[in-house]
Formats: sequence, C-alpha cells, structure tokens
Amino acid sequence: MNEFVERRLTLRWQQAKRAYDVVIVGGGGHGLATAYYLAARHGITNVAVVEAGYIGAGNSGRNTTIIRANYGIPEAVRFYQHSLELYQTLEDELDCWMMYTTKGIIWLAHTETAMRAERARSLLNLACGAETVMLTPQEVKALCPQLDLSGGGRYPVLGASYHPAAATARHDRVVWAYAQGAMRLGVHVLQHTRVTGLLRDGARVTGVETSAGPISAGQVLSAVGGNVSTLAAYADVRLPIRTHPLQAFVTNDYEQAFQPILSDTELLCYVSQTERGQMLIGAEFDAQPSYSLKSSFSFLQSSAAKAMHLLPFLRNLRVLRQWTGICDISADFSPILGETGVEGFLVTTGWGTWGFKAIPAGGELMAELIASGRTPPLLEPFRLDRFASDQTMADPGSTGTH
Repeated sequence: MNEFVERRLTLRWQQAKRAYDVVIVGGGGHGLATAYYLAARHGITNVAVVEAGYIGAGNSGRNTTIIRANYGIPEAVRFYQHSLELYQTLEDELDCWMMYTTKGIIWLAHTETAMRAERARSLLNLACGAETVMLTPQEVKALCPQLDLSGGGRYPVLGASYHPAAATARHDRVVWAYAQGAMRLGVHVLQHTRVTGLLRDGARVTGVETSAGPISAGQVLSAVGGNVSTLAAYADVRLPIRTHPLQAFVTNDYEQAFQPILSDTELLCYVSQTERGQMLIGAEFDAQPSYSLKSSFSFLQSSAAKAMHLLPFLRNLRVLRQWTGICDISADFSPILGETGVEGFLVTTGWGTWGFKAIPAGGELMAELIASGRTPPLLEPFRLDRFASDQTMADPGSTGTH
C-alpha cells in the first residue's frame, strides 16, 4: 500500500501568492473538496487552501469513515444521499483509489419505542430516495452472524433498520485525492500556515492574516474544524456552535468476516471493520465541551462493554490504538453552510460526528455558492440565518451516537 501511494499520488506544492480570488481556511476534506469543485466545475483556479498543520491533520484524519444517508429529517436525507452518490463515482472522477467499500449499516433496536423510531426512519428515508428497510432479528443475524441476538442477556434485539448503500472509505486517501485533483487544476495548498486573523475593509472581509504574512482574497471560506468559533469571531460573527471531543479505538486484526456497519441508537455505539482487519469501535461524543484531544479510559471501558454485549468475539481481541477528534456541534445538530451576513466571509461548519460522509456534497455545493452567488437548493435549509428566523433543522438522533 505504501508503494501504491508513492507511485500514484502527485501533490504539487506551490509558493504562496499575496492575493487569490478565494482563500479557504482548513486543509481537511471539506476545504480541499470545495477547492477542487471550484476548479473542476466552475473554472475558478486562483484559489488557496491554507492549513495550519498538514492536510488531513484535523478531524478528517480522526474520524471513523462511515458514509450513509439514513438521516431523520427530509432535508438531511436528500443532502447526504447526494453526497453518497458522489462518493460512489469519486474514485473514477479523481483517478485515485480510496478503498471505497459498500457494507450496509444495521441500526439495532432493543425496545418497542426504538422499533417505532426505526420504522419511521425507514419510511422517511424511502420517501426521500435513500433505501432503508426493516429487518427481523433472523434477517439481522443472517447479515451479521457474529451478533448475539440476546445482547448478552441484557439487550435483546427486536429488529433493525438496514441502509444497504452505506459504505466506508479510507479517510486519508479521500483527503489526498481531493488535494491532488485540486493541485492538478492549479489550486495552491499551503501547509503549516496558520491563520491569525482576517483582513477587513470596513465590514467586508478582504483576506486573511497568516503566520507567513497577509493574503488578500475576494472571498474567504472557513472550513476549519474545532476552532471555527475563534476564526468567525475575527469577522464579528457569533456561531451557535459548541465543540466536543469524540473518541474511538481499534483492536488488533480479526479475520475479514465482519461485513456490515453495526450501529445502536440505544446503546450509543457503533462497530465496523477496517480494511486492515481491525475492529473499529466508537460511541457518542463527550458530554463536556472541550478542545482536548486526550483519550480517556472511562470512554474505552464504557464503549468496549457495550460492544461486547452485542459481539462476544470482541472479548478475545486487544485494544491496539485509541484516538480523539473534536466535533463542532450546532444548536440543532445540523450543519451550517453558506453566507454569514458579513460580506466576503462564508462558513462550512457544524458537522458534528457526520462531516466525513458529507465531504463531496458539502464541497460541491459550497463551490457552487461561491462561484454563482446563489444558494443551491440542497444547501438552502442549512443556512446560518435559519436560527434567527426560527427555521431550525433539529436532527439530534441521526448520529446514532447521541
């Protein structure tokens, strides 16, 4: 795999200029995807992506790589279904292997209340174009033979919803592919360049102050994760965002026999298998807001216990690695995309625990907005001004981890 990376990826680093048409702050998936689509779809190549560390060093490199569209409100289902469809052809478009694998996601239910919620999810998803069907316990077992339907005698499985198009992809390869695609079209990606402020001309944002000096721009897009509130404050924009740590871990290798993604709304955990054979396990984001990237034993103990009730074979595996990302959670648990009310300054934020799956759609739609000045219909419900107009998009249960 390392030889493949060295042969096939060509990242063309350039010296920074002092002015661009568009400056994107944040070299993760969303920032690089927006840059790529600006160049590929709209011919806007005088673009710089400014990254404080290295590309993918933030949340894009710390997520659990799940791609799905089975959300809980129509606007979210349509948005993520579009993103899933873009992912399905992304390897061909960017000419880069991303280890995209369709697995299907099983959403377990242990109570009648949960079963009603999953039936409602299934009907809504089907109405909005995202295939989601209900399964009996026996059908769940057929898809996931390792599952203990008794839940260790404590959490019996009554049924589940099943979203067969759900998939995973290798997170760093998605980032590298978008970076390569954007660079080939003339976009500059500036690593190890920290943004320390915004240039202003009256109320309008006209560029960024960086550790390497000022850079002027016609438009500035904040695509940062974790520090978005700080960056927005430079433009006098207050965002309804709180930042929370999100932890996960992987075990040592297990035979490549665990096909689906298993999620549990009531136990607040999820399990999948990586391309290396490791079992990846995660749970809800930490309740206390924080920018900390420290992992905790209490998380490891809690999430491991939940997962082992469902999958007894996990007891024979060992924890290999644990990590933490940070999630920007909006007041209604839906993303915030678009204009901020300050001329020249836009945001893509509030992605919570579900930003990776939105990278293609988020990048494509933000590029369309920047290029045309018009908000695309799929993006319209997620504008920042929805909070002022009481048009919130509350979808707290869709992560499966809250």
